[in-house]
Amino acid sequence: MAGYAQTVTGIVPVEALGATLMHEHILCDLRAPSEDPSTGDAPITMANRFETDYFQNRNPANMVLDEDDVALHELRDFKAAGGGTIVELTIGGLVPQPLRLAALSESAGISVVMGAGYYVDAYLSDTIRAADIDELEQQIETQLTDGAWGTGVRAGVIGEIGCSWPLAASERRILEAAVRVQRSTGAALTIHPGRDEDAPAEIARIVANAGADPSRTIFCHMDRTIFDRGRLVELLDQGFVLEWDFFGIETSQYWMAGVDLDLPTDYMRLDLIGDLMAMGYRQQIAISQDICTRTRLTSYGGHGYAHLLRHVAPLMRRRGWRDSDIDQLLVKTPARLLGFHSGPVQS
Repeated sequence: MAGYAQTVTGIVPVEALGATLMHEHILCDLRAPSEDPSTGDAPITMANRFETDYFQNRNPANMVLDEDDVALHELRDFKAAGGGTIVELTIGGLVPQPLRLAALSESAGISVVMGAGYYVDAYLSDTIRAADIDELEQQIETQLTDGAWGTGVRAGVIGEIGCSWPLAASERRILEAAVRVQRSTGAALTIHPGRDEDAPAEIARIVANAGADPSRTIFCHMDRTIFDRGRLVELLDQGFVLEWDFFGIETSQYWMAGVDLDLPTDYMRLDLIGDLMAMGYRQQIAISQDICTRTRLTSYGGHGYAHLLRHVAPLMRRRGWRDSDIDQLLVKTPARLLGFHSGPVQS
């Protein structure tokens, strides 16, 4: 675990990261840009809590994380459970707020690694949508090397780079620009694939042709994307990292309109991940919870950032997992992915 990670408050040795969540949101706005933010909000109450969670994107109020006191409470709870670091992937289009992230990180006493880049086409400004690859490369690299979104707070990972299905032309340019930045900086790259089983394979071809390092390229949201084990193994055999980041979502009903699929439970995730680790892919798997709505926070009756540490890790042990495998998922693989041997990290 040699090297340093770049957090919103500065560089830290990767050995100091501790238990790490590889894909979360602390401050974000997931409301569709086409929606009027002043209409449709319903306060989350005991009476509508389940309905709001079951259909997470139907209540606009649920799609915004923007309360500092709530965020601080949630981060301190994560630390109390033994957590060390959260990778926060609120990027362009989702209203990133680096200065507030840095303040929350300091107050909570945990490390936060911020993402660089842009989300799916529907969330892009016309300027970014029209930008060429060279412009996008410069912007993403600047977010890592100088500071992101008009601040001096530097990102420490690229992504989650947004891809739809089918892939939009703007998304392909951003994806190829992100690979260029990975090559120049050595940063890990996290990709949000479109909601189709063919999407990751198409993206894999694009990033491979662009010269990506598969060992530092993560395909997230496997929980809702690929259900055929053969397809997973094909990506793993190419050297990519696969991420299951819906831990804590314990309903089979997927709330995204137009997508008909059954989500796995935490038990099912662990059974699949355990099998893949036994097949020799133990260093190519990442896990997280992708908290991005209020009803998944403890303050609104959800599981919170501590769920993997407080509930899933004991579940792993009850099911016969070795401590070394748990440590691989929560500590060693994140440290490998977040560490720089050279590149944007500065003292």
